[in-house]
Amino acid sequence: MTAKAIMIQGTASHVGKSVLVAALCRIFKQDGYVSVPFKSQNMALNSFVTRDGGEMGRAQVVQAQAAGLEPTGEMNPILLKPTGQASSQVIVLGKPAGNYSAQEYHTNYVARAWEAVCLSFKQLSAKYEIIVIEGAGSPAEVNLAEHEIVNMRVAQMANAPVLLTADIDKGGALAAVVGTLELLSPEDRRRIAGIIINKFRGDLRLFQPAISFLEEKTGRPVLGVVPYFQGFNVQEEDTIPEEVAGQAPLLSEAARNKKTKSSEVEIAVIYLPHISNFTDFDPLYEEEDVNLRYIGRGTPLEYPDLIIIPGSKNTIEDLVTLKRNGLAAEICDRAKKGVPVIGICGGFQMLGCTLADPYHTESSIPMEAGLGLLDITTTFAPEKVTAQVESEIIGTGVFLAGLQGERVRGYEIHLGRTELGPDVAPAFKIIFRLNEKVDFLDGAVSSNGLTWGTYIHGVFDNDIFRRHILDVLRIKKGLSPLTVNPERKKPTFFDQVEQDLDKLAAVVRGSLNMQKIYALINLPGPSRSLKFEIRSSNIEKGGK
Repeated sequence: MTAKAIMIQGTASHVGKSVLVAALCRIFKQDGYVSVPFKSQNMALNSFVTRDGGEMGRAQVVQAQAAGLEPTGEMNPILLKPTGQASSQVIVLGKPAGNYSAQEYHTNYVARAWEAVCLSFKQLSAKYEIIVIEGAGSPAEVNLAEHEIVNMRVAQMANAPVLLTADIDKGGALAAVVGTLELLSPEDRRRIAGIIINKFRGDLRLFQPAISFLEEKTGRPVLGVVPYFQGFNVQEEDTIPEEVAGQAPLLSEAARNKKTKSSEVEIAVIYLPHISNFTDFDPLYEEEDVNLRYIGRGTPLEYPDLIIIPGSKNTIEDLVTLKRNGLAAEICDRAKKGVPVIGICGGFQMLGCTLADPYHTESSIPMEAGLGLLDITTTFAPEKVTAQVESEIIGTGVFLAGLQGERVRGYEIHLGRTELGPDVAPAFKIIFRLNEKVDFLDGAVSSNGLTWGTYIHGVFDNDIFRRHILDVLRIKKGLSPLTVNPERKKPTFFDQVEQDLDKLAAVVRGSLNMQKIYALINLPGPSRSLKFEIRSSNIEKGGK
């Protein structure tokens, strides 16, 4: 089998490429094709761990779910995780290859990275019918053209038609399309097979003259105008922009477009300069009684019902930042006054007494005092732990005692090794790691049970665990726990994501000329008798 390939590129970053790829993967799945997402090189701190322990970008995980597949490293062979100014940790086929400056990577390493890209594409092409490729940034970044391995070079290797996407909500979409085509070489320009206008608001009839202009000016068909939708959430790959940190509620772009809820449980997530895996908190945001907000520079912490310190790619430097901006002192003050504090991965490490980095694996700072809210010490080591895990809750205290014995699944991505002191107890016991039976302790719980942390990402994806934590917060402030009507059972978080992907596919299917898209890849369209109904009344337009 040799797969057909189609590629989504953009006039800039954040124009919606990731979400459109997810939509096409779900549409192709609905139409009876076995498709697979592919992004040769991804720069993001929002990552995931595959079944075999490889690390990959979170966006390709969502796209894989849209396609009905288990995520594998070949879908994202190169992952760049920024560690500081103009430097990144390079992940190749799921495994760390080292830290490189931008100059070192582009001049000395990119040839080896390209080999991994080509090998991964070849393997996917032999197994699937359609490969839906995502570009990065813009193909018109002429300063990067010589060494790029994610846009037109991939399109050429895959012999893929390219759909150029522009975000009209930002303004300047017409100029962005025309300017991008103008800056491309004649060979690359010929690969642009169509144009997609994304995030459109308003009356489409009034936009028709602009469509006619684009088609006449560029000689390329406009294959669709996708509305700015809301009412459902599709996770994205990139971290939260600092300029929006503190505006509640915040998560992925689709989540930001949902109307603010009148909530009973207030959760504050600390915005870190190197925040990673912020999608850990999407399941909390989706709960009807939760208002989740990010606390960034200049944003008042106030007195939330729960404070969460998330993961970080540069834990010690982010801890220093919290001390400098006063948030560290505020967090400690709230904890002393009875506000619960949870730390995930890097946030868990920050809650301890000391953090040591003798090998400078993450930072140039060899040692830093932690917040002192947990009696733990962390030492960073060169070897990175990346594994899917299943754990059993063994912790005590107000949050965990009622769940002892409950199973929790998630994944680990960390460099630190943490030792517990006498004033804390472990929170979890890991019983399976990389599908092998093990017996490791994880996390820590304070003596009063109000502060705890864990290395397990995705812990809030577990529905029973998440609802229990929230009900403890409700009881703590005098509210009754939420109960689910058995006749109207609330969908699990996984089921909710599935429903949202179906809604996304319905919007995009109704907005794109799928017949022409199938013609571009020489396929006849739906391979079986299917009926799809697009009910606009079920989709609240005016969002993404």
